[in-house]
Amino acid sequence: MPDKHLSTQFDSQLNNVSMRVMELGGLVESQIRQAVYALSEFSVEVADQVIADEARVNMMEVDIDRELASIIGRRQPTAVDLRLLLAKSIIADGMPRALPSSDLRTAIELASALLRKALDAFARLDAVSAVEILREDGQVDAEFDGFVRKLITYMMEDPRTISSSLDLLFIAKAIERIGDHAKNIAEFIIFIVKGADVRHTSVDYIESNVL
Repeated sequence: MPDKHLSTQFDSQLNNVSMRVMELGGLVESQIRQAVYALSEFSVEVADQVIADEARVNMMEVDIDRELASIIGRRQPTAVDLRLLLAKSIIADGMPRALPSSDLRTAIELASALLRKALDAFARLDAVSAVEILREDGQVDAEFDGFVRKLITYMMEDPRTISSSLDLLFIAKAIERIGDHAKNIAEFIIFIVKGADVRHTSVDYIESNVL
């Protein structure tokens, strides 16, 4: 009976951490949407709100890490549970913060959708969906590469655009990082479910040898 009670407590603590990670992901998604609006409409008020929310994101990250450290110290989880706890910590730490441009709307829509899919796959620990996310990350990279080529053309044709183009380049890179973070979440989902480190591994290999 005591073992069952402890197991129930541990499950409850895991569920609580999962809910906090999902809440953090939702807040970051909201930041992305607000940032798009702020930059498109030149809204200082909305931009200020995005910056203010960053403090809340940081505090949630610290709280999640503190709670995870407490669970690991008190519960000494099994291998699969330890993988889950470690992944939650890394995912929380890697949540993207970005200020994308309205000129990059296609890329930000792709990246935001990828992040949303990654959070959903994490909530369900769905390794199959995680592999789909790994494939789709290439679309975000392609949008980034295309936009960089466009900026280079502008700068070559008119040097007066160099300063503003460099600003947009940093924004484009921030958008690409959203896709990278979604990819990282997908990789950790596979790590949790399969116990395999699939970083720097091709999607075809993962489908053939891991799933």
